[in-house]
This record gives sequence, C-alpha cells and structure tokens, in this order.
Amino acid sequence: MKNGSLLAAIDLGSNSFRLEICRYSHGLIQRIEYIKETVRQGNGLDADRNLSSAAMERGWDCLSRFAERLAGFKANQVRVVATQTLREARNRKVFLDKGHKILGFPIEVVSGREEARLIYQGVSHLLPSSPEKRLIIDIGGRSTECILGQGKLAKVLESYRLGSVASSMKYFANGDLTAQAFHKAEVAAKAVMDEALAVFPKKSWDVAYGSSGTAGAVAEALHAAGWPADVITRKGLNWLKEHLIGIGHVDKLRLEGLREDRKAVIGGGLSVLSAVMDLFDIETLKVTPGALRHGLLYDLIEREDEHKDVRAITVEGIQKTFHADAVQAQRVSRVACAFLKQLQPAQHDPLDWSRHLKKLHWAAQLHEIGTQISHTDSHKHGAYILDNTDTPGFVMHELHRLSLLVLGHKGKLRKLDIDFEDAYFIYQLLSLRLAVILCHARREPEFEGMHLSLSSQVPRCFELKLEPLWSQRFPQSSHLLQQEVLSWQKTSWELRLMAD
Repeated sequence: MKNGSLLAAIDLGSNSFRLEICRYSHGLIQRIEYIKETVRQGNGLDADRNLSSAAMERGWDCLSRFAERLAGFKANQVRVVATQTLREARNRKVFLDKGHKILGFPIEVVSGREEARLIYQGVSHLLPSSPEKRLIIDIGGRSTECILGQGKLAKVLESYRLGSVASSMKYFANGDLTAQAFHKAEVAAKAVMDEALAVFPKKSWDVAYGSSGTAGAVAEALHAAGWPADVITRKGLNWLKEHLIGIGHVDKLRLEGLREDRKAVIGGGLSVLSAVMDLFDIETLKVTPGALRHGLLYDLIEREDEHKDVRAITVEGIQKTFHADAVQAQRVSRVACAFLKQLQPAQHDPLDWSRHLKKLHWAAQLHEIGTQISHTDSHKHGAYILDNTDTPGFVMHELHRLSLLVLGHKGKLRKLDIDFEDAYFIYQLLSLRLAVILCHARREPEFEGMHLSLSSQVPRCFELKLEPLWSQRFPQSSHLLQQEVLSWQKTSWELRLMAD
C-alpha cells in the first residue's frame, strides 16, 4: 500500500449506514471524511425475515449518496460489509444486487464471528499498545459481539442475536419508557447472553471496552449530564435509566448529548448494555472509538501482503487441520492458475484478475480437505466443511464460492447448483478440473505446450490445444480429458481438444 492512498469502508448496520474515508500513511490511517446516515433497516424485517420494500429503498437511497462520494475509487480501495439484518434477510439478494449496481462495489455479508474479528481489529489499532487482556463489547442494532483479545490478537469471538433495534421494537414499540419495559427487556437480554458467561469469565480479562453504537451513545449522554467522559459505570447506567423512566416517552426526550437518531432505540440499547454489564459483573466500561469500519480499513491494508492476509492464513490452517496433501495442492494450484492466466481477457483489469487467481489458488489448496472423511465423496465433504466452518477473513459469499469450486473440482457438472452464467467462475472451475486431471498421478505433469482459450468462432466454447503425440505419451490423461469433454457437453458450455 502506497503512502497517501485513499481507502474507504462502508458498514451497513441494522440501525445506521456509515462511510469512512481515510488516507494511508506509514502503516496508519488518517480520517478524511466520515458520513453516518440513520437507515434503520433492522426495523424492516417482517415475521418471515423478509426485508420490506421501504427498508430496501431507504438503504438504496443512502448508497446512492455514498456512491457519489466514492466516484474514482478502485476496487482495492473500498470494502463494503453488511451485518445482522442482511444476515437474517431471506430476500437479501434483491438488496445486494441492486446495492452493488448503485455503489459500483460488491457488498459482503459477514458472519457474526467475522464481524467480531473486524471489530476487534478496529478497536485494537486505535487503542494504545498494552499487554492487558481486553473484553470488547459491541452492541449493534440486531446483534451484540463480544471478543476477548490481547494486543492485536483476538482470541475468542462470539456474536449474539441481540441489539438495540430488535429490543426496542419488541419492548418499547410504542415509545413508552417504563420501568416494566426496561425490566422485561433486561430479563430477555440476560436470557440470550447467559451462555456467554462460560465463554467470557471474569478472570479472562483485565479491562472491558465498549465499541461504537450503543456504548458511544450512552457515554455521550452521560458525559453531557456531568459524568466522566468515555466511561460508563453501572451507577451512571442506573441514573440514566431512572431519568428516562421519569421522562416517560421517547417523544419527550430532550436529553443533551443524545442524538436525534438514537432516541427511538435508546430504550432497547440501554437495556442490553445494562444486562451485559450485570451479567459480566462490569463496574466500569471504557468507551473506545474503534469500530467495525476501522477494522475493514486495516484489513484492506493487510490484504496487500500475502503474509498478513488473514484469508491466506486461514486457508493454510484448514489445510493442516484436515491433513490435506500440501505438495499435491501446490502442484494443482500451479497448473490451474497457469490455465486461468491463459483465459484472461485482453482488456480486463489486471488487479481484478489477480483476485480471481488468488481465489482459484485457495480452492486448489483446499480441494482435498474432504479426503479425511471419504475418498470417494471427498469433493462433497470438502464443500460441506467450507460452508459450515468458521473461517476468519472470509465473507459468506466468498467462502461459498470456494466451496462450489471444491465441490465441482471432480464429478458430474450438470448436477451442480452453480451459476453457469458466471463466466469467470466457469473459467476458474474448468482450470481447476483440468489441473486435477493432469495431476492425477500426483507428480509434475507435462503441460507447458498446452494452451487453453475461448473459441473465436463458437460462443461459450473452450479450446485446449495439445502438442503432437501428447495423447500417445500420456494415454490415461488423454482418456480423462476426453471424459471431461463429455462432462461439459451436458452444460451450456463446451470443451474441445485440439491437436496441433
């Protein structure tokens, strides 16, 4: 990453959408601009977990304004992530597809634990260096993340379906701030968080921090009322709760320090925060400015270095866990990536193509992880592992794409639930399947004279050119390639073998 580079992160939260633009300088980020809009998408989920049209429109309108500000940014300068509301929404693809078109950048739906990892990364980079063991609590609109870590390393990551928007909708739906409503909301929050006590025992951390959202709003309101800055105590929480009960309704709130956009969700947020501090026996919660969006920015920086990219480290860890043959994986990767490079369109962005190559490399590294369970159906088990394993660094659709490549690296194509209209995925899939075929003997194949290209005459037709006498020298590989030709005939694509 060059000094002076601009970076941008967008956090599509359940309550607010946030855009942060920073400049990279000598390993640090310096804020250029910060925009926050209250969208309240979390209010738009119905009983069937479908996002309402109105909630989608609010989100798209906000993204159109963000898009104007991001004009001129390149793909490697921007990351956009969505959290709990879009994790839950059954119709999220509708929002994501249009949102991608509006922004010009893909929207990544992160898992709860990946959200927690990114939060810790943002918090740890903005806190002073210290050997202290930290408990980070981030109460969002529909989820609460808890993280145990030390220094820059997050050690325990959890996410719970509990947040300020969801709690406010259920227990403060009419805006009434009553003692009974607070009691019910806190009891319900403790029921959800009770299991966290075993995961985050008091002895496992030295200092507790509140990140972003609810913690920041409560701290600002308390400070405006004369309490210490950037600190929340249980005494302060109790004072604020009694004050709100005395006011009686959100429409009557005129509390200095409490922003207008926070009034509607303050009841639920305060209830969750009070429940968490009680359960964890936290007397003092320090409030830190670090948040998810800062973690995204530092993640962008680290992805520039293969040795720091969390995804590459995760892939290596999964490979070792399932005892996959690392030598064979590297062999398959070299061949697969060589074929994919031959398919690169002349006008395609080299940086974007490098991402396709990187993901193909990871798929090759992982294509045999299912052999520990079953050799015959290893591709199916490998795909299942990837779709159901916590994998730091990866977002949900990115991981699913890897699982589809692993599932499709051998076997029948027509039974795969894949998008045959996604040309670049098909390029990756064919490259991987050809590499697996040529490396079937688990030794270095002779493929330097081969050339894979798209036919200039026939749409959706690949041509694999072979050197003269290659088929006679390698009859088994030739037979497998002929079978591969038949496999593609049952799809909307075609593979032809061409002898020079």
